[in-house]
Amino acid sequence: MMRLLIPFGIFIVLIGFLGIGLGLNPREVPSPLINKSAPDFELPMLADPGESLGLEDFKADGVVLFNVWASWCVACRHEHPLLVSLARQNAIPIYGLNYKDERPAALQWLRQLGNPYKASAFDEDGRVGIDWGVYGVPETFLVDARGVIRYKHTGPLTAEAWETELLPRIRQLREQEG
Repeated sequence: MMRLLIPFGIFIVLIGFLGIGLGLNPREVPSPLINKSAPDFELPMLADPGESLGLEDFKADGVVLFNVWASWCVACRHEHPLLVSLARQNAIPIYGLNYKDERPAALQWLRQLGNPYKASAFDEDGRVGIDWGVYGVPETFLVDARGVIRYKHTGPLTAEAWETELLPRIRQLREQEG
């Protein structure tokens, strides 16, 4: 009898773990970098490989968005019109990290869909994305004037996420900076 109860008990425990795992929201994966200094980097710019972009470039603009994107990313195409709209409204400076992409494809994508980025770094091998804790694209980080990551949005940005998650945080950070 005991021989039958052990496998049944293991089965019940596995079902419990599976149930918990299925109930998690992948967009709510916590980042260990929140409220910590953003990883420093220096990469060639997408549009001009002779120029570089790094964390220090963000700081002059105060609070910024750092958007990780790629031309091969379907979800990036869905969020892109919102980013273009935010850039046209001068809502916030947006910097890009073109992640594991082909330079010509990325440049063509921006020509076709519009370029919301003040500048975009070219992370061909994905090392900077890994340093920033990127799980996949798109991901967007809210970085304050001191270079501290204040929020991470996983997945495509939506108007709702902008209004309810990002904009209140941006306003609060700008008030704190005076």
